[in-house]
Amino acid sequence: MSPNPLQAVLDRQLPKDAPAPIESSPTPERFHRPVRDGRRFMGGHFDPKVLKEVKRLALDEDTTTQKLLEEAINLLFLKKGRGKIIG
Repeated sequence: MSPNPLQAVLDRQLPKDAPAPIESSPTPERFHRPVRDGRRFMGGHFDPKVLKEVKRLALDEDTTTQKLLEEAINLLFLKKGRGKIIG
């Protein structure tokens, strides 16, 4: 890991009798989800009721919100004459 330039400046500024700085914990590694490889996030802001109903529909149909959104996007593209784009 490369040295932190901000910490280097702070270290030079501290008086010799200053207490030692508190060591920070190392940055945790990001959790890798192979299923997301090659994919990008797309989102939107909706009324909380919309989120609740989409989650309820996913639960009722024993599926995921991801699958429901894929279905909705495919239906949108079919409606617009562009054909199915997912799956």
